[in-house]
Amino acid sequence: MVAIVTTVAACAGDFEKKNLSLGFKGGMSLSRVNFQSSVPQKMLGGIVIGASVRYIEENHFGLIGEINFEQRGWNENFAPLEGYSFKRKFSYIQIPLLSHIYFGSDRARFFINAGPEIGLMISDNRSSNFDYNNASSIEEIASSFHQTDQYILPVKRKFDYGISAGLGVELNINKKNAINLEGRFYYGLNDVFSNRKSDPFQGSSGMSIMVTLGYNLRLK
Repeated sequence: MVAIVTTVAACAGDFEKKNLSLGFKGGMSLSRVNFQSSVPQKMLGGIVIGASVRYIEENHFGLIGEINFEQRGWNENFAPLEGYSFKRKFSYIQIPLLSHIYFGSDRARFFINAGPEIGLMISDNRSSNFDYNNASSIEEIASSFHQTDQYILPVKRKFDYGISAGLGVELNINKKNAINLEGRFYYGLNDVFSNRKSDPFQGSSGMSIMVTLGYNLRLK
């Protein structure tokens, strides 16, 4: 009899760990493009917003599917030249599928999210304080041997894929509601621009760092 009670209690405890939740988040990203040959850059700031579904099947492990909007690209660094500015910002719809590993108490948990991600570019915007279509004709830029092809190159691949990994903390307000803070790194594996031997760049994959604040609603 004692054994039966113990088994039932253990199964009930495992059932309590299983849950399905819906999440929403927002935050900011810092990004750049890994050009080969190198282009001097500073990190470009952008926004991140998204929604997620998380399913936890057993202790310490679950799966997360997300759909996010993120802005990423690059912010050109003209040093030692002064007074020039160029930013190229790509907007993506992203779909990560992540493993969710967590540990801690019922009140507060630390977690690791990691897995593959695909994305689709939906816009390409450029901002500059000079005529970037004729940058090579600007004497100061030309004499500094600053690379200018990246300003006018057309996007070759709007589809992107890569790897995401993040660390964070989640605080449970009650059994239904929780908030979380996450820092995540994304490394793209597909080049934005054409990478043939005759092209200016042999590589142009994206990378970004995202910091988001989220809310999770447990559905069951």
